[in-house]
Amino acid sequence: MFSRQLRPARWIGAAIVLAAAGAAAAMFATRAGTAAPAAAGAAPQVILGDGVHGPRGMAWVPGGAYRMGSDSPLAQDNERPAHTVRVHGFWMDRHHVTNDEFSAFVAATGYVTTAQRTPDWDTIKVQLPPGTPPPPTGALVPGGLVFVGTEHPVPLQDYSRWWRYVPGADWRHPQGPGSSIEGKGDHPVVQVSYEDAEAYARWAGKRLPTEAEWEFAARGGLEQATYAWGDSFAPDGRQMANVWQGQQAQPFPVISPKAGGAAGTSAAGTFPANGYGLYDMTGNAWQWVADWYRADQFARAAADAAAAVDPHGPGDSWDPSEPGVPEHAPRRVIRGGSFLCNQDYCLSYRPSARRGTDPYSSMSHLGFRLVMDQQAWHPARSASAPAAPAVLAAAMP
Repeated sequence: MFSRQLRPARWIGAAIVLAAAGAAAAMFATRAGTAAPAAAGAAPQVILGDGVHGPRGMAWVPGGAYRMGSDSPLAQDNERPAHTVRVHGFWMDRHHVTNDEFSAFVAATGYVTTAQRTPDWDTIKVQLPPGTPPPPTGALVPGGLVFVGTEHPVPLQDYSRWWRYVPGADWRHPQGPGSSIEGKGDHPVVQVSYEDAEAYARWAGKRLPTEAEWEFAARGGLEQATYAWGDSFAPDGRQMANVWQGQQAQPFPVISPKAGGAAGTSAAGTFPANGYGLYDMTGNAWQWVADWYRADQFARAAADAAAAVDPHGPGDSWDPSEPGVPEHAPRRVIRGGSFLCNQDYCLSYRPSARRGTDPYSSMSHLGFRLVMDQQAWHPARSASAPAAPAVLAAAMP
């Protein structure tokens, strides 16, 4: 049985109460070549940017038509029904944006993340029940949501048992003051909000993927497979992703201080890439995507008889699942699951799994990766440059 999804809105409210108390504050041809998902048994062609014919560190996702969402017995209501979508080709980061990469951005721009700023009441109150009074002066303190786990098995209906709003938690200190990213430069940056991801994207000359692009890329050419690598969770006994299941001896959310405490992110490239050469499309850290979140979006999309082409999602948010929180409180989609996912709780290490999150929230298991359209790539070229891969040649100016 799946428990309800984590809702940061409740935690913002909890943070205010705790802080006030002096404790922790709570066109059906692609623009750069078209390819349908690989036929059964056929592996997609992996095309990597080399800095000349494509952006270095990114992989080409060929685009095509596919079935988005899922009708599997494992699927939650917000993943249903599966429906046909077509996307154009694009480049995608091979892995999450890492701590080292985000550090370079901060060094170049002086950017201060939302978790490092004093929270703004106007952005918080829209996530709270109408009429919630503002907190006392000084009650709002910078920080982020941190997974702290439990010492013993607990009922999985109350996530306040294993999550805390921790003042001082930010991208450099993902678990709060005293924690560090030292030695983890190649791990996904976490404790970054949607706003932070957008700021980094503008600096990098890239963008967040749409939800449709993200799922197409995550599937790696496998049509309606349960996981990003196939239908078996651990083929031949091999762990394929950084998730709780298969790696933690204790049931979720129990952590063992003797074993080093809570589970966490792993270095990019620790687990096998998918069919397009992309790492950690599921597991490790959740990933922001561009779309607003509606719980009923797939049902709305399926009602349209024509297949959607490059859909950009709804124009607003709608999520009726959290009592007391406005149904239209702002939510952006996150995808991919994290190191905390397991079969007893969220089971979100599946390409179709989706969730809505406050765009100003940051968490210790939430990061992002970016995409770039072919026409946005403008490398320096010379007459002696090697020929572009055939699938991209038609798109080269």
